[in-house]
Amino acid sequence: QVQLVESGGDSVQPGGSLRLSCAVVGYTPSRSTMAWFRQPPGKSREGGAAKDSGGSTLYADSVKGSVTISQDNAKNTLYLQMNSLKPEDSAMYYCATGGRCHLSLGGLDSGCYDYWGQGTQVIVSS
Repeated sequence: QVQLVESGGDSVQPGGSLRLSCAVVGYTPSRSTMAWFRQPPGKSREGGAAKDSGGSTLYADSVKGSVTISQDNAKNTLYLQMNSLKPEDSAMYYCATGGRCHLSLGGLDSGCYDYWGQGTQVIVSS
């Protein structure tokens, strides 16, 4: 049984930072593509950042420069560091792993991933 548990979501002011964590149980995240997605209220889920087993990363244009995806293999944990947060970044954030795709072949496509977390909420407001 594979379980992903996100944490770190919070309510922050614009310009603030958050680090989201995703603990993975029953799977080795470093051996497949993994990613972070977000779903703003009333909108569809979108891919923000992905990382493959070789360490290569892929970022959506909308988050380049303000988001970093990383992992701690010893802890089986995936991270998303978010800086300079804006109100439009408010969303439910989900981690995903078990990716079957190369980054260049849909690393930011939700259909690439077999395992998903329950989500953690980020609210950016004054």
